Amino acid sequence: MREFLSLFTSNIFPIIAVAGAGFLLQRRTSLDPRPISAAIFHILVPALVFDLVLKTEIPKDDIVSMVILASGVIVVMLLLSWALSKLLRLPQALASAFILSVSFINSGNYGLSLNHFALGEAGLLWASIYFITSALWTNSAGVYIASAGRMNPLRALKNLARVPAVYAILLSLILRALNISLPQAISRPIELLATAMIPMMLLVLGMQIGKTGPPKRLGLLSIVVALRLVLSPLAAWFMAGALNMPMVGRQVGVLESAMPTAVLASILALQFDSEPDFVTGAILVSTLLSPITLTPLLYLLGV
Repeated sequence: MREFLSLFTSNIFPIIAVAGAGFLLQRRTSLDPRPISAAIFHILVPALVFDLVLKTEIPKDDIVSMVILASGVIVVMLLLSWALSKLLRLPQALASAFILSVSFINSGNYGLSLNHFALGEAGLLWASIYFITSALWTNSAGVYIASAGRMNPLRALKNLARVPAVYAILLSLILRALNISLPQAISRPIELLATAMIPMMLLVLGMQIGKTGPPKRLGLLSIVVALRLVLSPLAAWFMAGALNMPMVGRQVGVLESAMPTAVLASILALQFDSEPDFVTGAILVSTLLSPITLTPLLYLLGV
């Protein structure tokens, strides 16, 4: 029990504390988190990814393994949630909300933070690869699902061109391949922005939870939580073993796959009117319950 408490206080409580500050801020000021989210998405995330790729060494084969793992987990959850939505005969809009809630992962706000605390800079780099892969899926397949199939698949894929982190990765890889070092006048501002990303993400997570009302459809939400917090990391564990990933990559892949529902899922559901209240309820419940599953998971992973 003492070891569980130590894992919780060292790795999860700091996340809750910072997100809690964002929650209190939103409750007291009704501050809109969307402009801050936009700044994180367009500036801070690319800065962190760019900085990490330039500074840290991960073999190409390991990068490919993490991309396959993240994609594999998302595809498994997409297929499973789609099949369950048919079995439960959910209306189209609610089915889209259910699939979004199960399949898309808060690998950014929560996942990057937890992996950084638990596994250090190496964990953060591995988690960034997972996060970028997840973001690509959310901005393509997620858009298509949220539109309940109304959007042309090609148009949904074009959303990938709007993910700034993709360009940050490409640029950093080019600079590494050409062995080009940035002058401090450029590298230091990037480092400052990269350092700001994780606390800002956690503040926004708390603010977004602060805007969420009481959850509804608790029976269906319980299925979402079980799939998101229990089955998803289990699938990741078996995939990581099949891919023969190194230990830190396996730990990160499983932890990222155990994250609650992505905040972006609610934004997509709101944009396309696919039961956004259900998705925000899934975010709230899965986020609040996640420490109960993540603490023993950290222990089992030997963190």
